[in-house]
Amino acid sequence: MKLEKEEKDLLEAFERGRMKSVPNVKSEISRYREYAKAHFQKNKRVNIRISESDLVLLQKKAVLDGLPYQTLMSSVLHKFVSGRLAEKSA
Repeated sequence: MKLEKEEKDLLEAFERGRMKSVPNVKSEISRYREYAKAHFQKNKRVNIRISESDLVLLQKKAVLDGLPYQTLMSSVLHKFVSGRLAEKSA
């Protein structure tokens, strides 16, 4: 079987022990299902203005989470309005 470069890299990383199991894999799968669900159920467009520094931080966080920043933004807003995300009290 011929492997593509990305597949070869993954196989090599696995064989060298550089891959780690995801802790709480079921909750991670659930989390990404929620992201996908929110992503595909969009039916309204909203334009907002935010500071450039906030946008940069949002984009960096999205990269770390492996998501498009708009999806992350939508997910955060959804969690907030549904009561699953609350402000920290000082």
